[in-house]
Amino acid sequence: MQRECEETLKQIINGFRECRNAFTAIGDETRQLILLVLLESDQSGIRVGEIAKKTHLTRPSVSHHLGILKEANIVAMRKVGTKNYYYLSADETRWKEITDLLNLIYESVKHIT
Repeated sequence: MQRECEETLKQIINGFRECRNAFTAIGDETRQLILLVLLESDQSGIRVGEIAKKTHLTRPSVSHHLGILKEANIVAMRKVGTKNYYYLSADETRWKEITDLLNLIYESVKHIT
């Protein structure tokens, strides 16, 4: 039992390390607003100008925040010629790792109580 708890704690520590940038990225209210817009769009993606219109943010601001989300592997991007389309993808981003980490923490807390 002790060994299992130690292993779980190591997994949680590694998960925090791997997901740190993602948690920081999604912790910002402006980026959360952008994520909500992306959730409303389809898999083909949405361009910066469209996101700016829907969020009432400037294009440079949207581009800045999308860069942070992309670097944290929260959003994916595809290029079509000179156009960039941003979208959310379960397969191409870090969402699964975040979910696994949160589930591991939840199970550990449940075990304590």
